[in-house]
Amino acid sequence: MRTTILFTFFSLFQVSVYAQDKNPMPAVAAPLAANSVPMGDWETFPEAKLEIPIAKGPFEPTWESIEKNYPGEPAWLREAKFGIWVHFGPQAAGESGDWYARYLYKSDKRAYENHIKRYGHPSEVGYKEVLRDWNPTKLDPEKLTKIYQDAGARFLMIQGVHHDNYDLWNSEYQPWNSVNIGPKRDLIGEWAKACKANGMRYGVTFHHEYTWWWWQTAFGSDEEGPKKGIPYDGNLTLADGKGKWWEGYDPKMLYGINLREYKGVVEAANSRWSPPPAGIFSNHLGYAKWYATNWALRMMDVVKHYDPDFIYTDGTVEGPFTGNGTGTGFKADAMQSVIADFYNRSLARRGEVNTFSIVKFRKKTNGTVNTEEHGIPANIKKDQPWIAETPVGDWFYAPDFTYDSGMMIRYIIEAIARDGNAAICISLLPDGSMNEESQKMLKEVGNWMRLNGVGVYGSHAWVIPAEGEMIDGKLKRLPGGALKQKQAEFKFNAQDIRFTVGKNNKLYAFCMNVPEPNAQIKIKSLGTDEKHFSNKVKTVKLLGYKGKLKWEETADGLSINCPKKMPFATAVVFEIE
Repeated sequence: MRTTILFTFFSLFQVSVYAQDKNPMPAVAAPLAANSVPMGDWETFPEAKLEIPIAKGPFEPTWESIEKNYPGEPAWLREAKFGIWVHFGPQAAGESGDWYARYLYKSDKRAYENHIKRYGHPSEVGYKEVLRDWNPTKLDPEKLTKIYQDAGARFLMIQGVHHDNYDLWNSEYQPWNSVNIGPKRDLIGEWAKACKANGMRYGVTFHHEYTWWWWQTAFGSDEEGPKKGIPYDGNLTLADGKGKWWEGYDPKMLYGINLREYKGVVEAANSRWSPPPAGIFSNHLGYAKWYATNWALRMMDVVKHYDPDFIYTDGTVEGPFTGNGTGTGFKADAMQSVIADFYNRSLARRGEVNTFSIVKFRKKTNGTVNTEEHGIPANIKKDQPWIAETPVGDWFYAPDFTYDSGMMIRYIIEAIARDGNAAICISLLPDGSMNEESQKMLKEVGNWMRLNGVGVYGSHAWVIPAEGEMIDGKLKRLPGGALKQKQAEFKFNAQDIRFTVGKNNKLYAFCMNVPEPNAQIKIKSLGTDEKHFSNKVKTVKLLGYKGKLKWEETADGLSINCPKKMPFATAVVFEIE
């Protein structure tokens, strides 16, 4: 008993010292009345230079230095083309889809109802208790990595920290992490080990820039009913934890601080998802600088200890901490500091910079990769490397998703035809396991990729991305949004065709469905009058078919007669030389 007491005391002492010594949070004044303080002008606010020590090397924490020294897109990303988005963490426990942690504090949301049923009212039992109880005992990164490889994936995007501010590694700068609270496992460490053991490229994703405005729901209360006006647990302090299970863990390190005094913050917190209006949290500049510094140090912590192939930051504007959009609140060189440190470490460890940084939706910058969430561009996009990203169903698990390999495959085809890559999230169950529907879907994707991968891996866009049916003057393509029933049931015909050029320099034409036996396909873009194809066609093959095809090249198109048997699934691919 005495040993247990001493151990508990020592552990709590460690947490307390740990939180104090590792970039301690500055004191924060009591919040003023809600909506009483205007946001500072973000456009005239000078970008703060954080002066965070970074690894030595040619990269300095400026966009100019990064652009000058970055060698360009890694060859492995061009080769990979298809990855799996491992968007998994404690929010899966709510079985309420994406943003469970934020929505459990909103009484009009399914997450709120589910949380009360599972845990209790958020004024008494909040997200911190979800973290305490979350234990994905069936999460097996080694097994899952092999499943993803069998499906044809060549890289993984692994969530490191979501907007909930809970680090999924042995974090030096965030005591609310998966080693201290919850599973007591270094989950990023496990994923890194599995990926390296199986030759899988992997990156770690960071979404915690949102946290300070995203978490403002936790500082509210019910507006009606028996719990009306009773504050949610975001309002708790370190002192409130004395004698509780979370003693020594400061709630401010998880939920952030109450910023509802700024005009627009409360309204944004009650909206579907929006950040507050653009601006600076002017009354909290000391805290803001600490926050941006802590954000950067946590990313650099992962780079230092796990050597990822890429890092990813979420957002909707030019980068984290820009003062507007998802970067609302502060302006700082945090992103530049992280990227410069990352590339200097890559150069020292690997002898080359074959890593990259995703800054979501950033304009063209040598040294960054951007993404297209849910949607696919209408045209070929070659201004910088990019990854199309979307979930099957939602970013976190909920019941009744639609599982269909066809929509996954067509999403990949739409991306690669426009010179992109595709990363698709297959949400894991709360215990870390994968349901049977997901496993079946991934097996079917793997079967298709093994047959047709020569037109996928290492490919680049042709002179045009596609041809086919036009709807309202626009090319028909897979609808945007998460992959759901609408995408699974969307109908293509055999004349809806996408193109890539393989690394063997052959042209690949993807029919977005499987034509009927003996059907004739006419690829109009390969007509001699179109002049897209510089030489006369020599050979036409159907991947997976061993016989010879009948085909004819004419002024108005390349006509191909399909075999009398078409035992294929989802989409067929013609190889043209």
